[in-house]
Amino acid sequence: MKTKGKTILVTGGTKGIGLGIAKSLLSQGAKVAITGRSKTGTAEVVARLIEQYPNQIIGKAADVRIYEDQRNVIKEIISTWGRLDVAIANAGIGHFESVEDLSLSQWNDVIDINLTGAFYTIKASIEELKKSKGYYITIASLAGTNFFAKGSAYNASKFGLVGFTQAVMLDLRKYGIKVSTIMPGSVATYFNDHVPSEQDAWKIQPEDIGQLIVDLLEMHPRTLPSKIEVRPSIPGGLKQ
Repeated sequence: MKTKGKTILVTGGTKGIGLGIAKSLLSQGAKVAITGRSKTGTAEVVARLIEQYPNQIIGKAADVRIYEDQRNVIKEIISTWGRLDVAIANAGIGHFESVEDLSLSQWNDVIDINLTGAFYTIKASIEELKKSKGYYITIASLAGTNFFAKGSAYNASKFGLVGFTQAVMLDLRKYGIKVSTIMPGSVATYFNDHVPSEQDAWKIQPEDIGQLIVDLLEMHPRTLPSKIEVRPSIPGGLKQ
């Protein structure tokens, strides 16, 4: 599979890692559909990108917690471009509290968006990916293998997402669908209300994850990196 000309869905594609992925794919000639929960925010991002990439970008307000939203996104992609080659489940949030302080709504938000949302994305996409012998990619986290205090909800969602994706890989490979999960460490994004600055230069940048996605799509189809850990080369910005 080559990137140029492929039609690709990126959930949570209006900022952070999702936007970095979308930009990298667009620069390689892909047609990209991005989603975000805000109709206005999604439209603003598309308006900026469409100037540089006319006929390559569409956006739709959609909540990954709502299955019908995901089905409608796929219908929009098929109506616009006629096919779906890659679905990237990127949308995610984090609430970090001790389990005694973590609220029920916080737990449900994290699990519903990070884990159930990824399930809804593949369920809505699967028939089109069968037709294209496409690719399903989830954006997990090193928190999917490394637990930490105040991470009960986030760890549960990302541990679950890693296991879910690997099981899906075994389910779908018989159809010629490739499945991978990417597990980044520290990334310079707005995640958890952080505002990126020059102090984040040591971290993985969103476009680095985008380049990794491109590399996966360009890899010879006989090889499948099914689970990829990626972390900053120099921890904490320490000098070599």
